[in-house]
Amino acid sequence: MKKLLIGIIVSLSAQIAVAQHHLTYESYAKDVAEQDTTYISVVEFHNCLKICNVIDNYKQAIPGYAESATYVDYAHDSVFTILEYADGKYYSSYQLNDNDVVFSEEGSEKLLGYNCKKYKTSINSNTIEVWMTESLGFEATPMPSLGRLQGVMVRCARNGAYITDLKQVTKQKYALVDMIPDDKGQHKTNRELSQLRKDKLIVRIPVFNDEQIHFADYEPLEGEIPFDTTLHFSHGTLILKRMNLPELPEHYQIFAEIHQRSNGDAYDRSASVFVIPTEKAKSFKDGLQHLEALPIFVGNDGQEYQGIKAEKDYLPPVELVRFFTSFGAGHFNDRVQIDGLEWAEENHYKQEISELRDRLRGDVLIGAFIGNYDRGGHKLSLDLLAYPGDNKWKDKPLKQHSIPLFNTCNVLEMIGQNYGRLFATDTLEVEFEIPEGAKNVRLRYISTGHGGWDGGDEFNPKENAIFIDGEKQFSHTPWRCDCATFREQNPVSGNFWNGLSSSDYSRSGWCPGTATNPVWFDLKHLKPGKHTLSVAIPQGEDEGTSFSHWMVSGVILYDQSDKK
Repeated sequence: MKKLLIGIIVSLSAQIAVAQHHLTYESYAKDVAEQDTTYISVVEFHNCLKICNVIDNYKQAIPGYAESATYVDYAHDSVFTILEYADGKYYSSYQLNDNDVVFSEEGSEKLLGYNCKKYKTSINSNTIEVWMTESLGFEATPMPSLGRLQGVMVRCARNGAYITDLKQVTKQKYALVDMIPDDKGQHKTNRELSQLRKDKLIVRIPVFNDEQIHFADYEPLEGEIPFDTTLHFSHGTLILKRMNLPELPEHYQIFAEIHQRSNGDAYDRSASVFVIPTEKAKSFKDGLQHLEALPIFVGNDGQEYQGIKAEKDYLPPVELVRFFTSFGAGHFNDRVQIDGLEWAEENHYKQEISELRDRLRGDVLIGAFIGNYDRGGHKLSLDLLAYPGDNKWKDKPLKQHSIPLFNTCNVLEMIGQNYGRLFATDTLEVEFEIPEGAKNVRLRYISTGHGGWDGGDEFNPKENAIFIDGEKQFSHTPWRCDCATFREQNPVSGNFWNGLSSSDYSRSGWCPGTATNPVWFDLKHLKPGKHTLSVAIPQGEDEGTSFSHWMVSGVILYDQSDKK
């Protein structure tokens, strides 16, 4: 027993005689006034490294953030990465430290007080420069992915602009640590672990899952709209769900992701994803079953336009994404075969909507519309995705705000909501008020023209003139001339004698199978108080039973910190 104890003591002494080195690295963007500096901790002990990011308090970390550590075992040329999540689960990857990064030696220089050798390489068109010192007597790096260079990394520069510097080195003797844990959790490949780390950080909110949007009869809703239930309105061509959405910090970027395919309808259809504001006495939801409950604008043409613009006690729907179905993707892929073309199984639309984050928190009514009279119609899925811009939660008062102005997209078409035909005889005018302290005021504007014959506004560029307080300030002509790019998404688009397809034709701000990008107009010059905004479009004349119309939506955006 005595010999055994002596052996253990000798063994421990052999380990603790080796100093443990603590290195702190700072990563930052050069010449950037406002930046988030990150710190990396590297512990070197007995020819091994433990590398991890430094975060002040993991309790302030965003959901899905893992305590992550990378372990380098120089003796065996191996690298482990281990992720530990709040639920207690571990995941790890393992690889040999034998990557194929080749550095050239660029001479010697003194940097940050150390005598260094400089190395240089290129990775994915990025110039990487690394300074290493051998004066400290051991090996350490915060970036094992760059391979093994002799000594301690003092600086790494990517493209001369993104810098990681050695800030501090401390040494502690008689410290015994378990550098590489025995329990490494569930094993993943490096690729799988990287994807797992990203997936857990993304806040994914499923809204609609393969819901049918078609022309059919549905029982009218009785009573209050329930949470988390998909409801059909306007003969099934509009689906709606009430949800309680999380309030995320503003460093999250929010996207709408839509998957859509034909379920029997062969045509390109106007479609929209939107939210319904409910903070005023009247709401668009009042018209879901009874169209006459919406505020009416009577045009000079004598027609009624229901719920299209803001009133003192009413706000129109806020459009998140305007998109257009293709000619039959998915359902009709076996109808026509063309050499060199492989038809898409579905249409995929993904668009950032971060600027409307104030409409995507708390109690929200979110809807999706596809105009069609087909019993099969379309299938649609919608997710909201939020990507963090910081590892910390940073819960601050909401700064970004919106004021809904107008929306002529007739999402209740099938129960009689009029098309946006008013521009032939009227200018669309709406009043709004900019609050005190508002900054970065701008207009988010979506416009597409329709009228599907040679003389219709779908196929003819038309100026959209925007007036502020009676003065013309902006001119925008919606036009897409890249529609032929999306031929694979249109299997039953008409094919003509000259080799073109009907989906190839240029259109007023849209293409079959694509989403329309909003345009932005700068209104920072406007002072606080009441203003008017008007939209004028030279809408074309009717031809027989055919007519042109315009789907326009507009929202004022501004920044202002709320006071608590």
